[in-house]
Amino acid sequence: MKVILIKDVKKLGDAGNVVKVSDGYARNFLIPQQMAILANANNLSQIEEIRKKAELEKLEIENRFKALALKINEVELNFTRKADENDHLFGSVSEADIAKALQEKEIEVHKSHIEMDKHLKQLGSFEVPIVFTSEITATLKVNITKEE
Repeated sequence: MKVILIKDVKKLGDAGNVVKVSDGYARNFLIPQQMAILANANNLSQIEEIRKKAELEKLEIENRFKALALKINEVELNFTRKADENDHLFGSVSEADIAKALQEKEIEVHKSHIEMDKHLKQLGSFEVPIVFTSEITATLKVNITKEE
């Protein structure tokens, strides 16, 4: 089935592209999630309009991400955790912990934007990358101290 993407879909294409997908994927996911419309004669005539609308949305999102990145670069998070005598944490600091701490500082970041190879399990200072898009990234300073 051919569909016109209304939004950018990872690993499939950008908004305004006509792509061929399986019938089930189109009917059960793309169309109900309002990510695509059927590629019929009427909708094909609207491709340019769809592309322009998608570009405006993309610019708006990029501006929002740039503002967030500037805020995040200025923020420093402090966590207090229980640790053993070797400064190894009994738990860890995860993406969800960082997202929650940022939310408390009124900075909305989804945990999927926080890119960590593994959870932080040592005391100390760390720099955690926050990746919004391939061009827009921020570096968050995270300090973990020992709970007394």
